[in-house]
Amino acid sequence: MHRMYDNSDITIFWDSEKCRKAKQCVTGSPEVFNIEKRPWIDPSAAPSAKIWKTVEKCPTGALTVAYDHGIRIEFEEDKCRSAAYDGSVEVGQCTFRKAQDGWAIEHTVVSPEYGGKGIAKRLVYKVVEAAERQETAVIPVCSYAVKLLG
Repeated sequence: MHRMYDNSDITIFWDSEKCRKAKQCVTGSPEVFNIEKRPWIDPSAAPSAKIWKTVEKCPTGALTVAYDHGIRIEFEEDKCRSAAYDGSVEVGQCTFRKAQDGWAIEHTVVSPEYGGKGIAKRLVYKVVEAAERQETAVIPVCSYAVKLLG
């Protein structure tokens, strides 16, 4: 399972398949990481800098974090994509095709001037989250999705 948790400043990414040391997160920032609650991560419960320091100590790589840089990510199922917006300007997208065996992520692209800000990762995770909520498999086809989810 892949999930994103965000506040107005950062996005926390969680990959449940890699998660083996949640206790370390809980002790590092118990107000944010609480395995007794659902969702178990609350990025509004502490300053972003404290959350970042806790995530950096994740020994398995199950947790990662990126600044949002004011970019909004929207899931647009009718267009078979997630899209990134800087205000009203589209700056990236992750497209998928609905197939019988799941959603095939076919292409992820971010405008060059927005590269290196974690936007592509947020786009892929947004599609994955939507698919998981609909109990639909995800088939990574584009090279970025394969690398990220593989």
